[in-house]
Amino acid sequence: MYNEIKEPSYITAEGGTLVEAADDLNQGNFAYALAIEAISSEIITDMPDEKETCNICLNDGINADQMFSIDKCGHMFCSECVKSHIEVRLAMGSLMTCPGYQCKSRLTYRYCVNLLTPKLKKMWGKRFKEDKILVTKSVYCPNPRCSTLMSETNLFELIGVRSCCVKCGEPFCINCKVPWHNNLSCDQYKWLHPNPTEYDGMLKDLANEKLWRQCRKCKHMIELAHGCVSVICRCGHNFCYRCGADAGGCWHGHGFPVTDNFFLTIRCCLCCIFLLFLVIIAIVVVIIRFLIRRFS
Repeated sequence: MYNEIKEPSYITAEGGTLVEAADDLNQGNFAYALAIEAISSEIITDMPDEKETCNICLNDGINADQMFSIDKCGHMFCSECVKSHIEVRLAMGSLMTCPGYQCKSRLTYRYCVNLLTPKLKKMWGKRFKEDKILVTKSVYCPNPRCSTLMSETNLFELIGVRSCCVKCGEPFCINCKVPWHNNLSCDQYKWLHPNPTEYDGMLKDLANEKLWRQCRKCKHMIELAHGCVSVICRCGHNFCYRCGADAGGCWHGHGFPVTDNFFLTIRCCLCCIFLLFLVIIAIVVVIIRFLIRRFS
């Protein structure tokens, strides 16, 4: 029989084998690595998250992942403020621009889609379709329960001035912008209905209250926030906002122009001050001449 062959066992100074010593060394290295990893994780956990400040709500405790950066200009705001800004701009029918002060960078649907709720997505999609319709070719459904914006070029069942709404299907007159008047021409209808409808009266009262003006060409309501009283409608018609007359057809002067040119604004102010100074001098001269004649 063969004798059992055993590997040689080397004795260390402490009386143990070299294999045992190697195992102890490996265990020590493993424990050291675990300790380093635990300390590093504690350090990372204790480090405070980087906070950002939103220039709209002025909240300075917003996490970086809750901020939204505008791709065109790089301005950053919190996601909730950008979402509210988009909702207001859509409701007002204004251009979708960056919330930054005097920033004209455009917001795109594709870049903002992750912020939008289903309601805002529907509103933006509707707005996108409306923007593609030419103002001179736009027409609203006269049905008060519909009021869909349409293009005259896309209307179906067009017979003369009679057409039907693309959404509710109600017939209406393109010329009169009212529900279809059977057996009546447009002139006959206007002669029989000289007074505005109830809704037209409500719109007129609201326009007078808000100081809106109606464009004579496309009939759209316009609101002037600030700037010159000589305005240009989306359809291209230029008219005076004070009286509604065509540009150059009234005696109204122009207000300060809307401009980012600081020196141009200063020149306008100086011109007004100079004119006021001339008026004061003229009044003083008239008073002096009157006093001289009175006491001479």
